[in-house]
Amino acid sequence: MKIQQFYNKAYAWILETGPSVLVGIGVLVAGFWLIRILSRWLNAHMYKRDIDPSLTPFLLSLAVTSLRVLLIISVMQIIGIQMTVFAALIGAIGVAAGLALSGTLQNFTSGVLILILKPFHVGDNIVAQGQEGTVQAIKIFYTVVRTYDNRTVVIPNSKLSNEVIINISSSGNRRLDVEMKFTNGIDFREVRNIVNNVLDHAQSALKVPERRIGISSIEPDGYKVMVNVWLDAHGFVDTKMEIQEKLMEALKGSGLKLPGMG
Repeated sequence: MKIQQFYNKAYAWILETGPSVLVGIGVLVAGFWLIRILSRWLNAHMYKRDIDPSLTPFLLSLAVTSLRVLLIISVMQIIGIQMTVFAALIGAIGVAAGLALSGTLQNFTSGVLILILKPFHVGDNIVAQGQEGTVQAIKIFYTVVRTYDNRTVVIPNSKLSNEVIINISSSGNRRLDVEMKFTNGIDFREVRNIVNNVLDHAQSALKVPERRIGISSIEPDGYKVMVNVWLDAHGFVDTKMEIQEKLMEALKGSGLKLPGMG
């Protein structure tokens, strides 16, 4: 008798919910198939749009995961599973996770913005958080900068997105400013000729933009000469020291009586 009642209840349940279950299974299979096609299309579309390779896998995974979650929730509703308790549980977990990971989520959001807006790229020289160096990697949560004295600095992306970043290599060149003081007895035209000769023979000194040499200030005991010359942004510090050394050698070897010389 009990077995007959069980069969009757099972038969009634199948008649009542069977069509919904079959429809749900069909929707689930079709949904996963469509998501797979959409995933391939998104991947190709992001590649054509030249989206940063570091960001593409994450965006693709986020989109696919979100669609799959929505699909599963939809199928559960089709079958007739009550979502009230489930939704409340998900909401509570979401709030707790948000509070616990607020700093991490801020770094994550900032990383996405940096990869999309591209204020700097890997290989650029930047000044940020009191550090100057070359960008080695841009991750979702942090950026790695290698300083000129070979220190590895890991900077949270939230710091880079909310504060000033100086990109000193994005334009391709930088201007070197050298100021030198001479006594009134030294002819400025001789100084200018010596400086021009040094820069003409310096392969690292760019011809365009044009260099500038002039008197920057006049003082009672002499005058100051300002030299503006453009250099490649990459290797700027090495080139700066090289040119300054050549200027010093040329001026000392010219026979001019420089300040401090006996």
